[in-house]
Amino acid sequence: MILRLSEQLREARHSVVPVTVFNGIGWLGDQYRRVGFDPEAVHISHHWIDRIFLKELLAIIRRHRIQIVHSHEFEMAVYGAVACRMAGIPHIITMHGGLTVWKAWQRRVALRWAMRNSAASIVVSAATKTQFARDLGVRASRLSVIPNGVPIRVGDATQPREEFNCASGEVVILAVGNLERNKGHRELLEALARLDQAATVGAWKLIIAGGRGGPELAYLADYVRDNGLTGRVHIATNRSDIPDLQALADIFVMPSLWEGMPMAMLEAMIAGNAVIASETGGIPEAVTHGVHGLLVPPGDVSQLANALQRLMTDHRYRSDLGAAAKQRALAEFTVQAMTEQYESVYYDSLDHARR
Repeated sequence: MILRLSEQLREARHSVVPVTVFNGIGWLGDQYRRVGFDPEAVHISHHWIDRIFLKELLAIIRRHRIQIVHSHEFEMAVYGAVACRMAGIPHIITMHGGLTVWKAWQRRVALRWAMRNSAASIVVSAATKTQFARDLGVRASRLSVIPNGVPIRVGDATQPREEFNCASGEVVILAVGNLERNKGHRELLEALARLDQAATVGAWKLIIAGGRGGPELAYLADYVRDNGLTGRVHIATNRSDIPDLQALADIFVMPSLWEGMPMAMLEAMIAGNAVIASETGGIPEAVTHGVHGLLVPPGDVSQLANALQRLMTDHRYRSDLGAAAKQRALAEFTVQAMTEQYESVYYDSLDHARR
């Protein structure tokens, strides 16, 4: 999301200086360089207060004559707020989720201070806004919602169809997300195993595009083997061809236990995939049950299996859901729409600072 926002801002003739950290976002720095940015990379010790990092951040602001800083997630939000206060420029925060923010009272105090000393604090869904207002103890009026946006990309199913040996007539199911417990891949495999044992669906294949991998890999691999799903379930990490996988897929599944506004689901909607997703976080703000996809309670294997069975056996229905999902995503969840909303926040913050 940060990379795409930067690209769109550059296209709108803004000057963007990305700042990454050596020991945390090496991949992002590489991606920035690949598309023509020259990111500033600095070290951070992750101590309670890293004065050297703060000094380097302030030097970057002054060297590039930065007018506004946009920080993402807890650590950068706090350091960015301090640096901008010292530099006398507006600061914007975007929080994409809150699963770890409230672990320690010190983090809650630091983030509340950062929000109070920033020009705007953004969250990616109304559900995230409610969660932050409740659990962080900030006024809801202090938080604004800007949904994530995704680019419009047309994939080519040819290569992944051959790679995963997808036969004609097989229903291809796609899940995208790091292999972490919160992503609900265990429940997805269990639901498919139940359908397989009951013989209520035809031929199918599941592809889990597992991002950078994660601690669930061994468990998922063992489950696939122990339940006779080898050959029909493919767990693939470090994929750079998600649009091609979406072009191949008949059904996109996001069985997460909690989400903010998941980019992968929005990308699937843009691609016209029929969506099955957990009714949690910001997901119901993008998918209306029975209109743009099917929503199930998070962690409910039986309901997930029922939704899968319905879409796997009803080609017309999943086609209608996919078309409706694409129409809504094109209207509300493109990267262009997201960038326009952020531009408005930037300009308002600068105008307020000049008064």
